[in-house]
Amino acid sequence: MNILVVEDERNLADAIVRILTDASYNADAAYDGRSGLRAALSGSYDAVVLDVMLPGMDGNAVAHEMRRQGVSTPVLMLTARTSTADKVAGLDSGADDYMTKPFESDELLARLRALTRRRGDVLLDDVTFADVTLDLETHDLSCGTKSIHLSGKEFEVMRILMSSSPRVVSKQDLLGRVWGDVDASENSVEAYVSFLRKKLAHIGSRVQITTLRMLGYRLEVIEG
Repeated sequence: MNILVVEDERNLADAIVRILTDASYNADAAYDGRSGLRAALSGSYDAVVLDVMLPGMDGNAVAHEMRRQGVSTPVLMLTARTSTADKVAGLDSGADDYMTKPFESDELLARLRALTRRRGDVLLDDVTFADVTLDLETHDLSCGTKSIHLSGKEFEVMRILMSSSPRVVSKQDLLGRVWGDVDASENSVEAYVSFLRKKLAHIGSRVQITTLRMLGYRLEVIEG
């Protein structure tokens, strides 16, 4: 299960990501409202943990815009505000649940389990685009009878590209979601995209990773 954490206090955001990772979730962090909204709109996540007080765009506005654009991903609002009016505002904006800081990790995990059960979604074991399938457990990329194992970062880049299609994914978005705060450059993204192109060719897929100048990458199918 993939969880997005949108929290501007980086230490807290990273702590939540660790809690989720230790509980066997895949978790990414965004540190402001606008980047959090972009990630939430990608369709890559099963739930969003969303702080209210965010720079650029507050959590209520993020939740409202998600719902306006038809994104039904469950949202757990996380905030230090405790008044009834604040809770009502968060729920009215489109949040599914509301939890106040400080919180216990067990409560966070229990609320997320309840949200995803309530949603009634079947959690997928793999992601498919055209003739390729990415196994979310084994990290194997396959086409027909051929398959190849992806490294950790290869897997994350490919998962984001496949889940985001047909949207374009920028290099900065990939850097933030795959490398996080680690000192990495756009050259790292380019290198891993090159690795993935070779692996797609190796398994005989018609899928290619197309570069859109000044925009980023997206998956396309080679015709013929």
